[in-house]
Amino acid sequence: MAHLLFIDESGGDRESPYEVLAGLAVEDRDLWNLIQSVHQAEHDHFGRRISQEFELELKGKKLLKKKVFRHAAQCEPIPAAERLELTKSCLAKGAAGAGAAVTRRELAALAQAKLGFCARIFEQAAAFRCKAFASIIDRDAPRPTEGGFLRKDFAYLFERFYYFLDETDRGHGIVVFDETEKSRSQNLVNQMHRYFRETATGKLRASKIIPEPLFVHSDLTTLVQVADLTAYIINWGVQVKSMVRERRPELADLAQAVCDLRFRATQERAGVPSHVWSFKVIDDLRSRQDLAATGS
Repeated sequence: MAHLLFIDESGGDRESPYEVLAGLAVEDRDLWNLIQSVHQAEHDHFGRRISQEFELELKGKKLLKKKVFRHAAQCEPIPAAERLELTKSCLAKGAAGAGAAVTRRELAALAQAKLGFCARIFEQAAAFRCKAFASIIDRDAPRPTEGGFLRKDFAYLFERFYYFLDETDRGHGIVVFDETEKSRSQNLVNQMHRYFRETATGKLRASKIIPEPLFVHSDLTTLVQVADLTAYIINWGVQVKSMVRERRPELADLAQAVCDLRFRATQERAGVPSHVWSFKVIDDLRSRQDLAATGS
């Protein structure tokens, strides 16, 4: 028995309120069934696998941008059968090129299909007992200057994943990242090896989490795309603890669905039991080593 933690990021630009590293954990026995349910949701809402036929990744910035909500609101909720036909027509016209005129109702149908698809994804994630994990960093948080240490957002994500595996006795955890440029991926591998091999905390975490991650292409890996959706919704819609930047209210229902996937661990601190959630808000990314190196 094992859990796979699919990880992706959202933010990092000046427009985003936060930088979010998010993971979606699913048990190995549920993995293929969840993937199939996502594929079926594509067929049910778009009439086809848009991620496959149109090479469109299921990313939050494409499915949940503000324009999608504006288009969806142009019409009252369209009955499912009619909406599917209008959505298929809209997609076909889009594939045909700029010469094909798309109607207002077709645009509304496609937008409503996108929102319905996203809602279905998180319904299925809950049905398959998935858990969401996230490190949430304010865009103005101080950053580390040294590149040799594992960043705190990764360390906290692994900590929360470890608590989940340990408290629920769910076997080992396998970490799956979206592959970026090779040098960045190699740097992360080196930092993880150093963390899990050379620190007391990392050695403890390695008893549950396999220290070497897997890297995949997000456009070929369904659940990395779902992790991207999760990160995007947390970035723009979730508000927990010290998160004070403006939220997008239209994301409220999806934000609640994502929050419902959190895990709450019970840890003893100074002999007193305390609750630790799987979402961690971080106001300073610098590690103790970074602070010592800079004399802060």
